This record gives sequence, structure tokens and C-alpha cells, in this order.
Amino acid sequence: MPGPLIECVPNFSEGRDRARFEAIRDAIATAPGVMLLKSEMDPDHHRSVITFAGSPAAVFEAAFRGVRTASELIDLTTHAGAHPRIGAADVVPFVPVEGMTLEDCAALAHRFGAKVWNELRIPVYFYEAAARHPDRVQLENVRRGGFETPQCAPDLGGPELHPRAGACIVGARKFLIAYNINLATADVEIARKIAKRIRASSGGMPHVKALGLHLKSRNLAQVSMNLTDYEQTPLHAVFERVREEAAALGVSIAGSEIIGLLPMKAVEQAAAHFLAIENFDSGQILENRLRTWTSAY
Repeated sequence: MPGPLIECVPNFSEGRDRARFEAIRDAIATAPGVMLLKSEMDPDHHRSVITFAGSPAAVFEAAFRGVRTASELIDLTTHAGAHPRIGAADVVPFVPVEGMTLEDCAALAHRFGAKVWNELRIPVYFYEAAARHPDRVQLENVRRGGFETPQCAPDLGGPELHPRAGACIVGARKFLIAYNINLATADVEIARKIAKRIRASSGGMPHVKALGLHLKSRNLAQVSMNLTDYEQTPLHAVFERVREEAAALGVSIAGSEIIGLLPMKAVEQAAAHFLAIENFDSGQILENRLRTWTSAY
């Protein structure tokens, strides 16, 4: 795809009603010039994640269509799930991929937030690279208290939230990996203990955000994480740490899952680690070598 390219990974507070989920997804997918990369819904989190990419203008339009549709279909006064939320269209991050900087995406986020407030009358918070206050860089600080008891006034609009759609948290960030590890126990307190031990804010692993949640549909406890810099704190290192912490508490791992997409490099890192490949280089991956060869012609 020629020209600047960005990704958007909005999180919506709907993970149980497929018709609503599909309506939001279709609103995004039908925007001209957008490639829908992945969409998934989680009934326990009561949340869906839709990943798409395209030119800045195309992604801007698609994201707005998604937020507008979500605000029409989701009523937070009747919503409850395992995952924290403050809005129907809870988080809308813009991620630079090619030909765009993080600063460019922050400027786009500010324009997007203004459109959401001016046209939909949904208050907006800005976070990460788009944050207007130092204490709002971290998403968890912005969302603290949730829809019912927000702890800070919006950056645009408000101070009261929209009565049904809440607020929208808009930002610009680097690529992150949304990674969950399910434990072979229903005891959510174990997941919470592990989450506290590994997350950066509690002195754990750098660039790791973690929560302990209960998955009602599977009766399992889950350590739900965002890895904000997988090159500094790799996926396999997080898996190993959670496994060690769980074993110390007498629990094993039932499985893990990726929400959305992850870079090839993260998979390469994990493969090299778990297979103990000596002197591993990404050039040993067939597809990588073929890509290098074809790009020369």
C-alpha cells in the first residue's frame, strides 16, 4: 500500500451480542481504503477488539464510523464485564506503521477526539503520546473509576460523561502485544497476586501491564496483560515469569492467547528461546529471506 500507513486497534465494550459486534465491525470495514486485519469478541471481558490499517485519512474515517455505531448500540448502564471500561468505544489508539511518526499519530488523535466530541457529544480523554497531562499518559490512570465513578474530568467535553456511551479514550502509541495467560485454577486471587508481582507499576517487569481476572465461561483465572515494549521485555520472558510465579503458588498454566496481532519478531524471539536455537538470526526464516530477495527486484 503506497504512502503513509497506520494501524488502529479500538476496543469496544461489547463481547456478547454478535449482531452488535458485527454492526460495529462492518461500519469500520466498509470505510473506503481500509483493510480489516482481525476482529474478535470476548464474552468474559465483555469486550471486542477490531484491528485495521490504511492511510491516515481512511483509518480516521473508519474509526469514527466504529465509534459512532458503538455509541448508538451500546448502553453502559446495563453493561458489566471482567475488563475495566469507561466508554462504549472505550479506547481508540492510532499506531504508526510506515511513513508516519508517533507525533503525527498524536496530532491525528487530537483531531479525531475533537470530531468525536463535536459531532457525537461524547467526552474524550487523551492518553499515551497524545496525552495533554503527564498523569494521563498511562491508560489505567485515565480509566480509573470506570464509567460509574470516573476519577478525572475529560480533556474535551464533560465534565459529565455521555449518559449511555460514557467517554472515549483516544491516543497514539507504539505497537503493543495484548497477551493473556490462563491459569489452571478458578481462584482469581492467585491471578491478581501474579499480576501484581509482574507488572511494572508494582516493581515487576518493565513495560508490562497486568490484571488478574476471572473467566466465568471457563471458570478459570486469567493474568491479562499489555506488553508495551516487547523488544525490551519479550513475550517469552513474560510467559516464563508467569509460569514461575504460578508454580510458586501451586498452579500450572492452562494456556495463553494473543488478542489482535503481533509482530513476526516477537514470534522469532520466542522460537529462538524455547527451541534453544544457537546464534539464531531472523534471516534463517524462509519467508524473511524470500521477502528480502523479492524486494530487490
